[in-house]
Amino acid sequence: MSAEVRSLNEECGVFGIWGADNASNITYYGLHSLQHRGQEGAGITSNDQGTLLNYKGLGLLSQVFNDPKNLAKLTGRAAIGHVRYTTAGGKNFDNIQPLMFRFSNGDMALAHNGNLTNAFSLKEHLENEGAIFHTTSDTEILIHLLRRSSHTAFLDQLKESLRTVKGGFAFLLMTEKKLYAAVDPNGLRPLILGQTTAGAYVVASESCALDSVNAKIIRDIQPGELIIIDDTGYKVDYYTKETQLAVCSMEYIYFARPDSDIHGVNVHHARKTMGRLLAKEQPADADIVVGVPNSSLSAAWGYAEASGIPYEMGLVKNQYIARTFIQPNQDLRERSVRMKLSAVRGVVAGKRVVLVDDSIVRGTTCKYIVRLLLEAGAKEVHLRIASPALKFPCYYGIDIQSTKDLIAAHQSIPEMNQTFGSKSLGFLSVTSLIKAIGLKTTAPNGGLCVAYFNGDYPTPLYDFEAELQAELQRLHVKAPKRLKQEVS
Repeated sequence: MSAEVRSLNEECGVFGIWGADNASNITYYGLHSLQHRGQEGAGITSNDQGTLLNYKGLGLLSQVFNDPKNLAKLTGRAAIGHVRYTTAGGKNFDNIQPLMFRFSNGDMALAHNGNLTNAFSLKEHLENEGAIFHTTSDTEILIHLLRRSSHTAFLDQLKESLRTVKGGFAFLLMTEKKLYAAVDPNGLRPLILGQTTAGAYVVASESCALDSVNAKIIRDIQPGELIIIDDTGYKVDYYTKETQLAVCSMEYIYFARPDSDIHGVNVHHARKTMGRLLAKEQPADADIVVGVPNSSLSAAWGYAEASGIPYEMGLVKNQYIARTFIQPNQDLRERSVRMKLSAVRGVVAGKRVVLVDDSIVRGTTCKYIVRLLLEAGAKEVHLRIASPALKFPCYYGIDIQSTKDLIAAHQSIPEMNQTFGSKSLGFLSVTSLIKAIGLKTTAPNGGLCVAYFNGDYPTPLYDFEAELQAELQRLHVKAPKRLKQEVS
């Protein structure tokens, strides 16, 4: 996360399985499919007849488990795993998940994707009551709440704790006898339930992880649901029914793999439709369409099809370089951009290029790629973005927690166009984004969170309300109507 803002959890990937031989090996392959969601740390906790075994480390999954003996030690027929982007406390080994907790009445392991918007106030309250935190991650808060619950039954304790934490979250909690999976009341962070051909139940952040372990989709876990898995099968319960779907739209735009389905919508199809609608809203007089590898390729194909302009492979990506948006600081992001892309001179030289990218956050990548194409001989570059302009922070688990990180919060479209050196610049509208994804729901904004584009946050922001108001005042931006109602 940028050093300019407080650190909390960012986009991560979780995977869990119950009822399979070599569960830790299956979890490894599932996490490998989710590696794009976090590249700074990884861990797996297995359950061997009630004994929880844990191994984790810094780096890519393959680096953490480079010695096969470490994975072989994680015996048992159930496991949960986690791949991590920057979490609270930076590169702190203690924060790598799954987090393990050993109590007198049983062990637990917890993996979490998302960000709790009331984490600071909850942690302060818990510490004042005598809680001792062993990590600087907001994930640990759930366990402290659970252990302090006044309820006697574990399920009631868990439900109360899930109602107390706020924000965007997808939790996997494994005890000695069960696996629990829950998403926040808005479904901001996705989880999907599946079953292998051998009968084991699987829960993952994306359906691509199910495909990698030969599991079929059963259902998306809905907002407010609590899925309980044990040796008898799975049960659907609720910790709250006060829900309203607001899936993070950046899952479809950038984060998820194109072969994943989220709430019944294929990510590749959604991105391709974004490109088609972008071509209608933001046409360009050009010779070729070029997509930025890899998350923008689907949108670029859609733009080419709708516009009739030929698609060409004008950029080549070094596949061994990590994703720049999820690099932990600006210097590493800039270095990664320089290393990861090359222009194909024979394709772009002398051509008017429509360059399609999925989003603009800080502007580092766009500025460099436009220059790269021009230096390779492109006549002109028309920059087209297959999402709306990112103008507002995200407090639900993405590393855009300050307007300082968002170029569109400070510059107009003509100013950004000049900064990037492009001939023209155009963004997809929020209306077309919602249409392109096309979730079957009557929820506001088509069941999506689009707060980063228009400030329409689906929840109160709790610990971050005052911070956002101060940022908006500093930028002389009027608070969105809905947010103003929530903080009044």
